[in-house]
Amino acid sequence: MDKALTVNFDDIYRAESRRVLATLIRLLGDFDLAEEALHDAFRVALEQWPREGVPANPRAWLVSAGRFKAIDAIRRNARFNPLDADAAENIAAPDEPGNEDIEDDRLRLIFTCCHPALQPDAQVALTLREVCGLTTEEIAHAFLTPAPTLAQRIVRAKTKIRDAKIPYETPSPEDLPERLDSVLRVIYLVFNEGYSASSGATLTRHDLSGEAIRLARLLMELLPESEVELETVGLLALMLLHESRRAARASPSGDVILLDDQDRSLWNRELIAEGAALVRRALSSRVVGLYAIQAAISAVHAEALSADATDWTQIVGLYDLLASAEPSPIVQLNRAVAVAMRDGPQAGLSLIDGILANGDLADYRLAHAARADLCRRLGRDAEARTSYQRALQLTQQEPERRFIERRLAGLKK
Repeated sequence: MDKALTVNFDDIYRAESRRVLATLIRLLGDFDLAEEALHDAFRVALEQWPREGVPANPRAWLVSAGRFKAIDAIRRNARFNPLDADAAENIAAPDEPGNEDIEDDRLRLIFTCCHPALQPDAQVALTLREVCGLTTEEIAHAFLTPAPTLAQRIVRAKTKIRDAKIPYETPSPEDLPERLDSVLRVIYLVFNEGYSASSGATLTRHDLSGEAIRLARLLMELLPESEVELETVGLLALMLLHESRRAARASPSGDVILLDDQDRSLWNRELIAEGAALVRRALSSRVVGLYAIQAAISAVHAEALSADATDWTQIVGLYDLLASAEPSPIVQLNRAVAVAMRDGPQAGLSLIDGILANGDLADYRLAHAARADLCRRLGRDAEARTSYQRALQLTQQEPERRFIERRLAGLKK
């Protein structure tokens, strides 16, 4: 059989490119040089592998090919910059990475992209570009940012890493808990933008939420099992349980369907089972993390066979625990909604009015939408109209805007 027929470069690229890139970044010390070396390595593979067959270890072959292509390029440039000659010799020093080294390189790359010296928006953009392999255009589209603006954000982040000499390394065990927080925050930001887009024409972006889940799984594979790693378990559980409801969250025309009205037969029971098992694992720790508590709340929803069967007392109790661990107005808002479901809309409305009176959530669309819904349920349509209108002013996502407009249309004049 012609060997060319046995080489599926698309599959190999998807499986190996980000691993190879992470190692090339370590070896070459430069993001852009590593990107160019990665593409050079695959170009050589396209020429050689159909003739000679796929190597026994394609990953190591690609790393080696990319490194030597980079060395050749640096040596050519050394005619104009003598310092490049020293750089080429350093890169050419023997270092044949094994699979374990390459996996470590992926972890190093995640922590580098999420380094606290970088701005949060740059951390997100750089992680999606370098770790996940999304194009600049795809990231820009997801966050409704002009592609040139997004590209400049990535360039500035790379420049910051170079100029500030941010180390390409996994944090020490002492520093790992603090540094992991920023990584998990970036992953959750990516997931939230995919699960409930902040603006735009669609309710969700499956590619982004899928990438976030993939990143969390990768962290679980690469981090040592410990209480630190259990925060990652809690985050993965939370994302899986949210993701399990994706198919039921919107109508065929893209309109929002609230949790109580969703067809629960559409929920993904495999994701629910996996998420619930991870919740139990995360809660087994002596120190229960914030993501694990949120995942436990989501598990109560996911395991209820109907909206009426939801254990709101347990959910309120979990929000009490969450509020004591991380006091925040948004946690208090979510707790108020749960109290309304347990004790009636007036109880929840009193809590939300107190939160809004403090001014912390004056410009938060979901606070006004929640207040409007409770007023609607109490028959206080004039107040509901005012709160819905304020929520509408603050909403940039089209499905949410249509939902609020329908609610407004349903109120008494």
